[in-house]
Amino acid sequence: QVQLVESGGGVVQAGGSLRLSCTASGSIFGIIARGWYRQAPGKQRELVTDITSGGSTNYADSVKGRFTILRDYNENTLYLQMNSLNREDTAVYYCNIRSRYRDYWGQGTQVTVSS
Repeated sequence: QVQLVESGGGVVQAGGSLRLSCTASGSIFGIIARGWYRQAPGKQRELVTDITSGGSTNYADSVKGRFTILRDYNENTLYLQMNSLNREDTAVYYCNIRSRYRDYWGQGTQVTVSS
């Protein structure tokens, strides 16, 4: 059974940094990409960033230059390094693995940026 577990969320002041982690267990075949999404109150879930199996990365315009997606192949862990956080980054952040057959999601971790 596949399970994605996120950690690293919390409360941070504007301008600060956080690093989210997502550890995957179980076997997933036909992976296309791994990524992070977020959902702010009253808004739809949106893509923050992803990295394809070939290593290509994609970032939402709102986080370019501030966020970095990283992958530890040995530990099968995905990271999201978030710098220069602002209040608009407040959301629940979800880890995602997209395969040819389905999407897998973590339970989400709350990030709150205070002014």
